[in-house]
Amino acid sequence: MVGIGGAGMSGLARILLSRGAVVTGSDAKSSRVVLALRSMGAVIADGHSADNLTLSGERPNVVVTSFAAIPKDNPELVAARELGIPVIRRSDLLAELMKDRIQVLLAGTHGKTSTTSMAVVAMQQAGLDPSFAIGGQLNKAGTNAHDGTGRAFVAEADESDASLLSYAPDVAVVTNIEPDHLDFFKTPEKYFEVFDSFAAVVAENGGELVACVEDEHALALARTAPGTVYGYGFAATLVENPTITPLVAVDEVTLTAYGSVATMHVHVPGGDVVPVEVTVRTPGTHMVLNAAAALGAMFLASKRENGTFDATTLNQLAAGISDFTGVRRRFELKGTVERGPLAGVKVYDDYAHHPTEVAAVLRACKAKAVGEARAAGKPDDERPHVIVCFQPHLYSRTLKFAEEFGAALSLADHAIVLDIYGAREEPVEGVTGALVAEKIDSTGEYVPGFNDAPAAVARVAKPGDIVLTMGAGSVTMLGAEIIRSLEELAD
Repeated sequence: MVGIGGAGMSGLARILLSRGAVVTGSDAKSSRVVLALRSMGAVIADGHSADNLTLSGERPNVVVTSFAAIPKDNPELVAARELGIPVIRRSDLLAELMKDRIQVLLAGTHGKTSTTSMAVVAMQQAGLDPSFAIGGQLNKAGTNAHDGTGRAFVAEADESDASLLSYAPDVAVVTNIEPDHLDFFKTPEKYFEVFDSFAAVVAENGGELVACVEDEHALALARTAPGTVYGYGFAATLVENPTITPLVAVDEVTLTAYGSVATMHVHVPGGDVVPVEVTVRTPGTHMVLNAAAALGAMFLASKRENGTFDATTLNQLAAGISDFTGVRRRFELKGTVERGPLAGVKVYDDYAHHPTEVAAVLRACKAKAVGEARAAGKPDDERPHVIVCFQPHLYSRTLKFAEEFGAALSLADHAIVLDIYGAREEPVEGVTGALVAEKIDSTGEYVPGFNDAPAAVARVAKPGDIVLTMGAGSVTMLGAEIIRSLEELAD
Protein backbone atom coordinates (compact mmCIF):
# COMPACT_ATOMS: atom_id res chain seq x y z
CA MET A 1 0.00 0.00 0.00
CA VAL A 2 1.66 3.19 -1.23
CA GLY A 3 1.05 6.05 1.19
CA ILE A 4 -0.19 3.61 3.82
CA GLY A 5 -0.24 6.27 6.55
CA GLY A 6 -2.90 8.36 4.82
CA ALA A 7 -6.35 8.78 6.36
CA GLY A 8 -8.13 6.54 3.88
CA MET A 9 -5.38 4.05 3.17
CA SER A 10 -4.54 3.36 6.81
CA GLY A 11 -8.16 2.46 7.56
CA LEU A 12 -8.23 -0.16 4.83
CA ALA A 13 -4.90 -1.51 6.09
CA ARG A 14 -6.48 -2.01 9.52
CA ILE A 15 -9.34 -4.00 8.04
CA LEU A 16 -7.01 -6.12 5.91
CA LEU A 17 -4.85 -6.90 8.94
CA SER A 18 -7.95 -7.80 10.96
CA ARG A 19 -8.92 -10.25 8.21
CA GLY A 20 -5.50 -11.91 8.28
CA ALA A 21 -3.94 -10.42 5.15
CA VAL A 22 -0.20 -9.87 4.76
CA VAL A 23 0.13 -6.10 4.44
CA THR A 24 3.23 -4.15 3.49
CA GLY A 25 3.51 -0.51 2.58
CA SER A 26 5.44 2.71 2.52
CA ASP A 27 5.01 6.33 3.48
CA ALA A 28 7.12 9.45 3.18
CA LYS A 29 7.93 9.29 6.88
CA SER A 30 6.94 7.53 10.05
CA SER A 31 3.95 8.72 12.08
CA ARG A 32 1.69 7.63 14.90
CA VAL A 33 -0.56 5.98 12.33
CA VAL A 34 2.36 4.08 10.80
CA LEU A 35 3.56 2.95 14.23
CA ALA A 36 0.07 1.70 15.07
CA LEU A 37 -0.12 -0.31 11.84
CA ARG A 38 3.30 -1.81 12.52
CA SER A 39 2.07 -2.91 15.94
CA MET A 40 -0.78 -4.72 14.17
CA GLY A 41 1.67 -6.61 11.94
CA ALA A 42 2.15 -4.44 8.87
CA VAL A 43 5.68 -4.14 7.47
CA ILE A 44 6.19 -0.52 6.48
CA ALA A 45 9.16 1.33 5.00
CA ASP A 46 9.94 4.99 5.57
CA GLY A 47 10.33 6.53 2.12
CA HIS A 48 9.57 5.18 -1.34
CA SER A 49 11.74 2.69 -3.23
CA ALA A 50 11.25 -0.14 -5.72
CA ASP A 51 12.84 -2.44 -3.13
CA ASN A 52 9.78 -1.93 -0.90
CA LEU A 53 7.80 -4.32 -3.09
CA THR A 54 9.54 -7.26 -1.38
CA LEU A 55 9.27 -6.13 2.24
CA SER A 56 7.44 -9.35 3.13
CA GLY A 57 10.05 -11.52 1.43
CA GLU A 58 7.99 -11.98 -1.72
CA ARG A 59 6.15 -9.89 -4.25
CA PRO A 60 2.66 -8.67 -3.35
CA ASN A 61 -0.46 -9.88 -5.15
CA VAL A 62 -1.54 -6.28 -5.68
CA VAL A 63 -0.29 -2.73 -5.13
CA VAL A 64 -2.80 -0.17 -3.83
CA THR A 65 -2.45 3.55 -4.43
CA SER A 66 -4.41 6.80 -4.39
CA PHE A 67 -4.26 8.33 -7.84
CA ALA A 68 -4.97 11.80 -6.42
CA ALA A 69 -2.23 11.74 -3.77
CA ILE A 70 0.54 9.56 -5.23
CA PRO A 71 2.37 10.62 -8.43
CA LYS A 72 2.49 8.15 -11.30
CA ASP A 73 6.30 8.18 -11.28
CA ASN A 74 6.44 6.84 -7.72
CA PRO A 75 9.21 4.18 -7.86
CA GLU A 76 7.01 1.47 -6.36
CA LEU A 77 4.28 2.06 -8.93
CA VAL A 78 6.82 2.10 -11.76
CA ALA A 79 8.36 -1.16 -10.55
CA ALA A 80 4.96 -2.80 -10.06
CA ARG A 81 3.95 -2.06 -13.63
CA GLU A 82 7.27 -3.31 -14.97
CA LEU A 83 6.81 -6.56 -13.02
CA GLY A 84 3.20 -6.99 -14.10
CA ILE A 85 1.81 -6.62 -10.57
CA PRO A 86 -1.74 -5.20 -10.67
CA VAL A 87 -2.03 -1.61 -9.44
CA ILE A 88 -5.47 -0.64 -8.12
CA ARG A 89 -7.03 2.40 -6.53
CA ARG A 90 -7.90 2.60 -2.85
CA SER A 91 -11.58 2.72 -3.84
CA ASP A 92 -11.23 -0.57 -5.73
CA LEU A 93 -9.88 -2.20 -2.58
CA LEU A 94 -12.69 -0.72 -0.47
CA ALA A 95 -15.25 -2.06 -2.94
CA GLU A 96 -13.71 -5.53 -2.59
CA LEU A 97 -13.78 -5.33 1.22
CA MET A 98 -17.47 -4.33 1.15
CA LYS A 99 -18.61 -7.25 -0.99
CA ASP A 100 -21.38 -9.38 0.59
CA ARG A 101 -22.11 -6.59 3.12
CA ILE A 102 -24.93 -4.07 3.34
CA GLN A 103 -23.13 -1.16 1.70
CA VAL A 104 -23.91 2.24 3.22
CA LEU A 105 -22.11 5.02 1.34
CA LEU A 106 -21.98 8.68 2.39
CA ALA A 107 -21.26 11.07 -0.49
CA GLY A 108 -21.21 14.83 -1.04
CA THR A 109 -18.83 17.73 -1.46
CA HIS A 110 -18.86 18.56 2.26
CA GLY A 111 -19.70 16.73 5.45
CA LYS A 112 -18.83 13.16 4.45
CA THR A 113 -16.53 12.41 7.37
CA SER A 114 -18.75 13.92 10.05
CA THR A 115 -21.91 12.28 8.69
CA THR A 116 -20.23 8.89 8.27
CA SER A 117 -18.85 9.11 11.79
CA MET A 118 -22.26 9.94 13.26
CA ALA A 119 -23.75 7.05 11.33
CA VAL A 120 -21.18 4.62 12.70
CA VAL A 121 -21.70 5.71 16.32
CA ALA A 122 -25.47 5.51 15.86
CA MET A 123 -25.30 1.91 14.62
CA GLN A 124 -22.90 0.95 17.39
CA GLN A 125 -25.38 2.32 19.94
CA ALA A 126 -28.06 0.13 18.35
CA GLY A 127 -25.83 -2.92 18.86
CA LEU A 128 -25.22 -3.56 15.16
CA ASP A 129 -21.36 -3.41 15.15
CA PRO A 130 -20.85 -2.22 11.55
CA SER A 131 -17.61 -2.34 9.66
CA PHE A 132 -16.52 1.16 8.72
CA ALA A 133 -13.89 3.19 6.90
CA ILE A 134 -13.88 6.95 7.36
CA GLY A 135 -11.55 9.82 6.52
CA GLY A 136 -10.94 10.84 10.12
CA GLN A 137 -10.54 9.35 13.56
CA LEU A 138 -13.56 9.05 15.84
CA ASN A 139 -12.77 10.91 19.07
CA LYS A 140 -14.31 8.20 21.23
CA ALA A 141 -12.95 5.11 19.42
CA GLY A 142 -9.66 6.70 18.39
CA THR A 143 -9.68 4.88 15.07
CA ASN A 144 -10.74 5.42 11.46
CA ALA A 145 -11.73 1.87 10.54
CA HIS A 146 -13.05 -1.37 11.99
CA ASP A 147 -13.97 -4.82 10.72
CA GLY A 148 -17.26 -5.40 12.51
CA THR A 149 -19.33 -8.49 13.13
CA GLY A 150 -22.53 -6.90 11.74
CA ARG A 151 -23.74 -7.10 8.16
CA ALA A 152 -23.45 -3.37 7.43
CA PHE A 153 -20.34 -1.64 6.08
CA VAL A 154 -20.40 2.17 6.39
CA ALA A 155 -17.94 4.23 4.37
CA GLU A 156 -17.30 7.55 2.69
CA ALA A 157 -17.79 7.66 -1.07
CA ASP A 158 -15.09 10.00 -2.35
CA GLU A 159 -15.97 11.91 -5.51
CA SER A 160 -12.59 13.63 -5.99
CA ASP A 161 -11.52 11.21 -8.75
CA ALA A 162 -14.98 9.71 -9.49
CA SER A 163 -14.07 6.67 -7.38
CA LEU A 164 -17.53 6.70 -5.75
CA LEU A 165 -18.73 4.89 -8.88
CA SER A 166 -16.77 1.80 -7.78
CA TYR A 167 -19.36 0.74 -5.21
CA ALA A 168 -22.71 -1.07 -5.14
CA PRO A 169 -24.65 0.95 -2.52
CA ASP A 170 -27.67 -0.43 -0.69
CA VAL A 171 -28.16 2.90 1.10
CA ALA A 172 -26.52 6.11 -0.15
CA VAL A 173 -26.52 9.69 1.14
CA VAL A 174 -25.73 12.86 -0.80
CA THR A 175 -25.19 15.71 1.66
CA ASN A 176 -24.57 18.46 -0.89
CA ILE A 177 -23.06 19.07 -4.32
CA GLU A 178 -20.85 22.06 -5.07
CA PRO A 179 -18.12 22.22 -7.74
CA ASP A 180 -14.73 21.13 -6.37
CA HIS A 181 -11.71 19.11 -7.52
CA LEU A 182 -11.78 20.94 -10.83
CA ASP A 183 -8.14 19.95 -11.36
CA PHE A 184 -9.63 16.49 -12.09
CA PHE A 185 -13.10 17.29 -13.49
CA LYS A 186 -12.11 20.48 -15.38
CA THR A 187 -15.68 21.86 -15.44
CA PRO A 188 -18.53 22.12 -12.90
CA GLU A 189 -20.77 20.23 -15.32
CA LYS A 190 -18.47 17.20 -15.26
CA TYR A 191 -18.45 17.35 -11.46
CA PHE A 192 -22.27 17.35 -11.34
CA GLU A 193 -22.39 14.45 -13.79
CA VAL A 194 -20.52 12.14 -11.44
CA PHE A 195 -23.31 12.49 -8.86
CA ASP A 196 -25.92 11.76 -11.56
CA SER A 197 -23.97 8.62 -12.37
CA PHE A 198 -23.75 7.74 -8.67
CA ALA A 199 -27.53 8.02 -8.30
CA ALA A 200 -27.94 5.74 -11.33
CA VAL A 201 -25.61 3.16 -9.75
CA VAL A 202 -27.67 3.24 -6.54
CA ALA A 203 -30.88 2.62 -8.52
CA GLU A 204 -29.31 -0.15 -10.61
CA ASN A 205 -28.27 -1.89 -7.39
CA GLY A 206 -31.80 -1.66 -5.94
CA GLY A 207 -30.56 0.76 -3.30
CA GLU A 208 -32.13 3.75 -1.57
CA LEU A 209 -30.86 7.30 -2.11
CA VAL A 210 -31.14 9.90 0.67
CA ALA A 211 -30.55 13.52 -0.42
CA CYS A 212 -30.47 16.85 1.42
CA VAL A 213 -33.26 19.18 0.27
CA GLU A 214 -31.47 22.20 1.79
CA ASP A 215 -28.76 22.07 -0.87
CA GLU A 216 -29.69 23.37 -4.32
CA HIS A 217 -27.89 20.71 -6.33
CA ALA A 218 -28.66 17.78 -4.01
CA LEU A 219 -32.33 18.80 -4.24
CA ALA A 220 -32.12 18.85 -8.03
CA LEU A 221 -30.57 15.38 -7.94
CA ALA A 222 -33.40 14.10 -5.73
CA ARG A 223 -35.98 15.42 -8.21
CA THR A 224 -34.47 13.62 -11.19
CA ALA A 225 -32.74 10.53 -9.77
CA PRO A 226 -34.16 7.13 -10.68
CA GLY A 227 -35.20 4.47 -8.17
CA THR A 228 -36.11 4.95 -4.52
CA VAL A 229 -35.26 8.45 -3.34
CA TYR A 230 -35.88 10.13 0.03
CA GLY A 231 -35.25 13.67 1.22
CA TYR A 232 -34.06 15.07 4.54
CA GLY A 233 -33.88 18.64 5.78
CA PHE A 234 -36.01 21.22 7.53
CA ALA A 235 -39.73 20.45 7.65
CA ALA A 236 -40.73 23.62 5.77
CA THR A 237 -38.45 22.78 2.83
CA LEU A 238 -39.80 19.23 2.62
CA VAL A 239 -43.34 20.62 2.54
CA GLU A 240 -42.31 22.93 -0.32
CA ASN A 241 -41.13 19.87 -2.30
CA PRO A 242 -44.04 17.42 -2.16
CA THR A 243 -42.70 15.28 -5.02
CA ILE A 244 -39.82 14.13 -2.80
CA THR A 245 -40.64 11.46 -0.22
CA PRO A 246 -39.57 12.77 3.21
CA LEU A 247 -37.39 10.63 5.46
CA VAL A 248 -36.20 12.95 8.26
CA ALA A 249 -37.73 16.37 8.91
CA VAL A 250 -35.94 18.76 11.28
CA ASP A 251 -38.70 20.72 13.02
CA GLU A 252 -37.04 22.69 15.79
CA VAL A 253 -33.45 23.53 16.71
CA THR A 254 -32.36 25.12 19.98
CA LEU A 255 -28.81 26.50 20.03
CA THR A 256 -26.85 26.13 23.26
CA ALA A 257 -23.30 26.81 24.37
CA TYR A 258 -22.61 23.10 23.87
CA GLY A 259 -24.14 22.55 20.45
CA SER A 260 -27.76 22.11 19.35
CA VAL A 261 -30.83 20.21 20.47
CA ALA A 262 -33.03 19.25 17.51
CA THR A 263 -36.49 17.74 17.28
CA MET A 264 -36.68 15.48 14.23
CA HIS A 265 -39.60 13.54 12.75
CA VAL A 266 -38.69 10.30 11.03
CA HIS A 267 -41.12 9.26 8.31
CA VAL A 268 -40.99 5.48 8.50
CA PRO A 269 -41.38 4.21 4.91
CA GLY A 270 -44.91 2.87 4.64
CA GLY A 271 -45.57 3.56 8.32
CA ASP A 272 -45.81 6.16 11.05
CA VAL A 273 -44.10 9.50 11.61
CA VAL A 274 -41.99 9.15 14.76
CA PRO A 275 -40.59 12.14 16.71
CA VAL A 276 -37.12 11.91 18.28
CA GLU A 277 -34.87 14.42 20.03
CA VAL A 278 -31.23 14.55 19.00
CA THR A 279 -28.42 16.47 20.69
CA VAL A 280 -25.70 17.56 18.26
CA ARG A 281 -22.59 18.46 20.22
CA THR A 282 -20.62 20.00 17.36
CA PRO A 283 -22.03 23.48 16.67
CA GLY A 284 -23.65 24.57 13.44
CA THR A 285 -26.81 24.09 11.38
CA HIS A 286 -24.79 22.01 8.90
CA MET A 287 -24.03 19.54 11.68
CA VAL A 288 -27.75 19.26 12.53
CA LEU A 289 -28.40 18.37 8.89
CA ASN A 290 -25.56 15.84 8.97
CA ALA A 291 -27.17 14.28 12.04
CA ALA A 292 -30.50 14.04 10.20
CA ALA A 293 -28.77 12.33 7.27
CA ALA A 294 -27.04 9.84 9.56
CA LEU A 295 -30.25 9.09 11.45
CA GLY A 296 -32.28 8.47 8.29
CA ALA A 297 -29.67 6.44 6.47
CA MET A 298 -28.93 4.23 9.45
CA PHE A 299 -32.64 3.64 10.00
CA LEU A 300 -32.85 2.33 6.43
CA ALA A 301 -29.70 0.25 6.93
CA SER A 302 -30.97 -1.20 10.21
CA LYS A 303 -34.13 -2.35 8.44
CA ARG A 304 -31.99 -4.24 5.93
CA GLU A 305 -30.00 -5.80 8.78
CA ASN A 306 -32.89 -6.55 11.16
CA GLY A 307 -35.60 -7.14 8.59
CA THR A 308 -37.99 -4.62 10.13
CA PHE A 309 -38.46 -1.01 11.24
CA ASP A 310 -38.99 -0.47 14.94
CA ALA A 311 -39.14 2.49 17.30
CA THR A 312 -36.63 0.95 19.72
CA THR A 313 -33.90 0.87 17.09
CA LEU A 314 -34.76 4.42 16.01
CA ASN A 315 -34.39 5.72 19.56
CA GLN A 316 -31.11 3.85 19.97
CA LEU A 317 -29.80 5.43 16.75
CA ALA A 318 -30.82 8.89 18.00
CA ALA A 319 -29.12 8.22 21.33
CA GLY A 320 -25.94 7.21 19.51
CA ILE A 321 -25.86 10.44 17.53
CA SER A 322 -26.50 12.39 20.76
CA ASP A 323 -23.52 10.60 22.29
CA PHE A 324 -21.28 11.47 19.32
CA THR A 325 -18.32 13.52 20.56
CA GLY A 326 -16.87 14.41 17.18
CA VAL A 327 -14.06 13.58 14.80
CA ARG A 328 -10.49 14.73 15.04
CA ARG A 329 -9.90 17.90 13.07
CA ARG A 330 -13.64 18.69 12.92
CA PHE A 331 -14.01 21.61 15.34
CA GLU A 332 -11.67 19.75 17.67
CA LEU A 333 -10.73 21.51 20.89
CA LYS A 334 -6.92 21.57 21.13
CA GLY A 335 -6.77 23.30 24.50
CA THR A 336 -7.32 26.43 26.56
CA VAL A 337 -4.81 29.09 27.60
CA GLU A 338 -4.54 28.53 31.37
CA ARG A 339 -2.51 31.52 32.55
CA GLY A 340 -1.41 35.03 31.71
CA PRO A 341 -3.25 38.03 30.30
CA LEU A 342 -4.94 35.89 27.63
CA ALA A 343 -6.16 33.15 29.97
CA GLY A 344 -9.38 31.57 28.80
CA VAL A 345 -8.61 31.72 25.07
CA LYS A 346 -9.80 28.43 23.53
CA VAL A 347 -8.02 26.98 20.50
CA TYR A 348 -9.87 24.70 18.07
CA ASP A 349 -8.73 22.96 14.89
CA ASP A 350 -10.80 22.23 11.79
CA TYR A 351 -10.17 20.56 8.45
CA ALA A 352 -12.33 23.01 6.43
CA HIS A 353 -10.56 23.82 3.15
CA HIS A 354 -13.37 24.83 0.76
CA PRO A 355 -15.11 28.24 0.97
CA THR A 356 -18.48 26.73 1.86
CA GLU A 357 -16.93 24.65 4.64
CA VAL A 358 -14.99 27.65 5.97
CA ALA A 359 -18.16 29.77 6.08
CA ALA A 360 -20.19 27.01 7.77
CA VAL A 361 -17.60 26.46 10.49
CA LEU A 362 -17.18 30.19 11.16
CA ARG A 363 -20.96 30.71 11.42
CA ALA A 364 -21.16 27.77 13.81
CA CYS A 365 -18.26 29.13 15.85
CA LYS A 366 -19.88 32.57 16.16
CA ALA A 367 -23.16 30.94 17.19
CA LYS A 368 -21.26 29.01 19.85
CA ALA A 369 -19.69 32.26 21.06
CA VAL A 370 -23.14 33.85 21.36
CA GLY A 371 -24.34 30.81 23.30
CA GLU A 372 -21.42 31.11 25.71
CA ALA A 373 -22.15 34.82 26.24
CA ARG A 374 -25.80 34.15 26.98
CA ALA A 375 -24.93 31.28 29.35
CA ALA A 376 -22.73 33.75 31.26
CA GLY A 377 -25.54 36.32 31.41
CA LYS A 378 -23.86 38.67 28.92
CA PRO A 379 -25.41 40.41 25.91
CA ASP A 380 -24.69 39.01 22.44
CA ASP A 381 -22.38 41.92 21.56
CA GLU A 382 -20.06 40.90 24.40
CA ARG A 383 -19.53 37.42 22.99
CA PRO A 384 -15.97 36.06 22.56
CA HIS A 385 -14.32 37.12 19.32
CA VAL A 386 -13.53 34.49 16.69
CA ILE A 387 -9.97 34.56 15.29
CA VAL A 388 -9.08 32.20 12.45
CA CYS A 389 -5.64 31.11 11.21
CA PHE A 390 -6.37 29.80 7.72
CA GLN A 391 -3.92 27.87 5.54
CA PRO A 392 -5.08 27.60 1.90
CA HIS A 393 -4.81 24.08 0.45
CA LEU A 394 -3.59 23.62 -3.14
CA TYR A 395 -2.51 26.37 -5.55
CA SER A 396 -5.26 25.46 -8.02
CA ARG A 397 -8.03 25.70 -5.41
CA THR A 398 -6.66 29.00 -4.05
CA LEU A 399 -6.51 30.56 -7.50
CA LYS A 400 -10.01 29.35 -8.39
CA PHE A 401 -11.74 30.34 -5.14
CA ALA A 402 -9.70 33.27 -3.74
CA GLU A 403 -12.68 35.63 -3.76
CA GLU A 404 -15.00 33.05 -2.19
CA PHE A 405 -12.43 32.29 0.51
CA GLY A 406 -12.15 36.02 1.23
CA ALA A 407 -15.91 36.36 1.66
CA ALA A 408 -16.05 33.31 3.93
CA LEU A 409 -13.14 34.41 6.11
CA SER A 410 -14.70 37.87 6.48
CA LEU A 411 -17.19 36.18 8.82
CA ALA A 412 -14.43 35.96 11.44
CA ASP A 413 -13.68 38.86 13.74
CA HIS A 414 -10.08 38.59 12.58
CA ALA A 415 -8.58 36.38 9.86
CA ILE A 416 -4.90 35.46 9.57
CA VAL A 417 -4.03 33.88 6.21
CA LEU A 418 -0.90 31.74 5.99
CA ASP A 419 0.88 30.68 2.85
CA ILE A 420 -0.45 27.83 0.72
CA TYR A 421 -0.01 24.17 1.60
CA GLY A 422 0.74 22.79 -1.85
CA ALA A 423 0.38 19.07 -1.05
CA ARG A 424 0.71 17.25 -4.39
CA GLU A 425 1.00 20.45 -6.45
CA GLU A 426 4.09 22.41 -7.45
CA PRO A 427 4.19 26.15 -6.56
CA VAL A 428 2.61 28.53 -9.07
CA GLU A 429 4.28 31.90 -9.55
CA GLY A 430 2.23 34.72 -8.08
CA VAL A 431 -0.20 32.40 -6.26
CA THR A 432 0.18 32.86 -2.49
CA GLY A 433 -2.03 33.29 0.54
CA ALA A 434 -2.02 37.01 -0.21
CA LEU A 435 -4.58 36.35 -2.96
CA VAL A 436 -7.04 35.31 -0.28
CA ALA A 437 -6.05 37.89 2.34
CA GLU A 438 -6.62 40.81 -0.02
CA LYS A 439 -10.21 39.63 -0.60
CA ILE A 440 -11.03 39.77 3.11
CA ASP A 441 -12.52 42.91 4.60
CA SER A 442 -10.56 45.02 7.10
CA THR A 443 -10.37 42.09 9.56
CA GLY A 444 -7.85 40.12 7.49
CA GLU A 445 -4.06 39.98 7.21
CA TYR A 446 -1.50 37.90 5.33
CA VAL A 447 1.14 36.28 7.54
CA PRO A 448 3.35 34.19 5.23
CA GLY A 449 5.67 32.91 7.95
CA PHE A 450 4.16 29.79 9.55
CA ASN A 451 6.03 30.41 12.80
CA ASP A 452 4.79 34.01 12.94
CA ALA A 453 1.15 32.98 13.36
CA PRO A 454 1.15 32.72 17.20
CA ALA A 455 2.46 36.28 17.52
CA ALA A 456 -0.19 37.47 15.06
CA VAL A 457 -2.87 35.85 17.22
CA ALA A 458 -1.43 37.43 20.39
CA ARG A 459 -1.69 40.92 18.83
CA VAL A 460 -5.47 40.70 18.43
CA ALA A 461 -6.72 38.17 21.02
CA LYS A 462 -8.53 39.03 24.24
CA PRO A 463 -9.24 36.78 27.24
CA GLY A 464 -11.92 34.21 26.46
CA ASP A 465 -11.69 34.55 22.66
CA ILE A 466 -11.95 31.57 20.30
CA VAL A 467 -9.04 30.78 17.96
CA LEU A 468 -9.52 28.42 15.01
CA THR A 469 -6.66 26.87 13.06
CA MET A 470 -8.18 25.85 9.75
CA GLY A 471 -7.15 24.01 6.60
CA ALA A 472 -6.25 20.58 5.23
CA GLY A 473 -2.49 20.90 5.66
CA SER A 474 0.14 21.42 8.34
CA VAL A 475 -1.84 24.19 10.05
CA THR A 476 -3.17 21.49 12.39
CA MET A 477 0.20 21.60 14.16
CA LEU A 478 -0.21 25.25 15.13
CA GLY A 479 -2.73 24.83 17.94
CA ALA A 480 -0.34 23.68 20.65
CA GLU A 481 2.21 26.33 19.62
CA ILE A 482 -0.40 29.09 19.83
CA ILE A 483 -1.41 27.98 23.34
CA ARG A 484 2.22 27.81 24.46
CA SER A 485 3.03 31.23 23.01
CA LEU A 486 0.00 32.90 24.59
CA GLU A 487 0.83 31.41 27.97
CA GLU A 488 4.42 32.65 27.68
CA LEU A 489 3.08 36.20 27.76
CA ALA A 490 2.72 35.67 31.52
CA ASP A 491 6.46 34.94 31.93
